[in-house]
Amino acid sequence: MVLDPHRWLELRRFRSLLETGAISLSEVARETGLDRKTVRKYLSAPGPATPPRRSPNGRSKARVIDEFAPLVDSMLRAEILMKAAVIHGRLTAEYGFTGNYQRVKLYVQEARPRIAEELGITPKELAGMHRRFEVIPGAQAQVDWGDEGKVLAHMGIGKVYSFHMTLSYSRDPFCCFTISQDLQTFFDCHRRAFAHFGGVPMTIVYDRTKTVVRRHVAPGDAVPLHPEAVGFAGHYDFDIDVLAAYRPTGKGRVERQVLIVRDHVLSGRSFSSIEEMDAAFAAWVPQRRAQAHRTHQQIIGERAARDHMALKPLPETSYLVAERHLRPVGKDCLVAFGGNLYSVPA
Repeated sequence: MVLDPHRWLELRRFRSLLETGAISLSEVARETGLDRKTVRKYLSAPGPATPPRRSPNGRSKARVIDEFAPLVDSMLRAEILMKAAVIHGRLTAEYGFTGNYQRVKLYVQEARPRIAEELGITPKELAGMHRRFEVIPGAQAQVDWGDEGKVLAHMGIGKVYSFHMTLSYSRDPFCCFTISQDLQTFFDCHRRAFAHFGGVPMTIVYDRTKTVVRRHVAPGDAVPLHPEAVGFAGHYDFDIDVLAAYRPTGKGRVERQVLIVRDHVLSGRSFSSIEEMDAAFAAWVPQRRAQAHRTHQQIIGERAARDHMALKPLPETSYLVAERHLRPVGKDCLVAFGGNLYSVPA
């Protein structure tokens, strides 16, 4: 069996959990609707997993989910927030459904807003409804940017940004400050975060930033990832989890952390350099780790120790990020880039 790329991306997310023993091949097979041998083929092979090639004709199979659509709709009417995995399990166990989980997931993403409208639930109310999720130590981190404005304008620096990575299990924070959000800076901040935590999480959650996503696509379609993001993730052996469109609560842990750092590190202070801002965050981290988090009611530093122990080790060498651009060569043998013209051999 050859998987289409979209299903392979879904299956790839289970690799880290399988390696740590947190889930079995049979459990992955049940979750994805795939044969156990197929799961073993793509997740148990030594070395990094690679996506399967597309079929030559590129045609998609007829959707098995269509004949079960009324049944799925009735489940959503009974519980609007029912998970696609639960619906898939019930369809398979109770109604003889033979399709895969991904098809159910895509249909649920399409049907949930429609059913919510039938029930009189507005999009705003639906967006505000969610089930809290928890992860095992080392399983996930979330990344986000913060715009800190003109805090260094008096030093001739127009705008400052804050890069944040938060470990989802413990809420242990990392932050550093930059004057750019370009590709090299983005992944350099990752390297600094990995050094801060002492390892690499299994999965990192992003929104659809241009340094991770090559272009925007319609909801439900496979997200094309930036080649450098794929290369970086492969080198450090973590999975990229791009949030679905219109999922504002998908990375609430790190978004909350942006506000916390702004209040506790930056508020009411003046700085003369980026280095001073980084030092202020480093001085505040022990205070944060000594606090009990309001959600899990445990000391952040104690859970952070378990988080750090479960992280994957750093590779021996760093990944060199390169930003690539294609430019046409004119008849005058000149290439335009960055507002300048460069000559090339005839």
